[in-house]
Amino acid sequence: MTSLDLQGLRSGDLESREAHVHQLLDRAREHGDESAIAALHALVRDYRDYHRSLYSRAMNQAAVFADPGLEEPLLAALGDTRYNCQAWAAMGCAAMDVRAAVPQLVKLLDHPQWIVRDESVTALGRLGDASAVPALQPLLADEADWMRQRTADALARIGGDAALEALWHEFEHRRFPRIGYLASTLALFTPAVIPRLLAATESADPDQRYWAAVALGSTGDDRAVPTLERLMAEDRGTTVFDGEVRVAAKKALRTLRRIQTAIAERSVAGGSIDPP
Repeated sequence: MTSLDLQGLRSGDLESREAHVHQLLDRAREHGDESAIAALHALVRDYRDYHRSLYSRAMNQAAVFADPGLEEPLLAALGDTRYNCQAWAAMGCAAMDVRAAVPQLVKLLDHPQWIVRDESVTALGRLGDASAVPALQPLLADEADWMRQRTADALARIGGDAALEALWHEFEHRRFPRIGYLASTLALFTPAVIPRLLAATESADPDQRYWAAVALGSTGDDRAVPTLERLMAEDRGTTVFDGEVRVAAKKALRTLRRIQTAIAERSVAGGSIDPP
């Protein structure tokens, strides 16, 4: 690490120091520049000595200079309310796979700042620790639509039986009219979720049939085809937001076919299937 690299973080106006951070990130990403990486490590390690704006810009691209040796200062920043960069520390913990951060991230799920909650949910999803599922599940009922979606995505990334049960419970006990995010994430639990979704298409609730059809289309699974064709031909149910089950089934069939085509094309490109 050259003295100029550190000096660029410490001296000059804030705008020039921010520009220097971006230069360091570019050098690290494009050339693996060891001096730039060392300066970024110093910024994270001694974060209290640097302006928060520099820290946040570096953490936005933390994967560029990830290093296991930064775990301790990242955990410190995650709990540092005075420095007030907890959201960006969460980004860094996710990018650098700091699994020891999970307990702190769980505590931050009710933080007063929305961005801290947002990044904590995202980080928990990326870290993939199933112990976070019980803490995440209540956020599926959050008043903010974006938080419900972010939580569903995090649970899908974590995966496993507990995450599936949390998503399915919300699907069955729907509290919001539009739950496309649940349909999309449940589809990622194929093949285990297929029988449940097929059974849901028999529900007396047209909303549940609608979203089950949407989810089935997103699975790309052939087992869904007969059911989607039946719904398209026969189901005249209408949802609380005036969506038609048969229309959802028709769109789902198109989605299913697109997914299957994309998978086949990737397989041919990868050489696992001989082209016709």
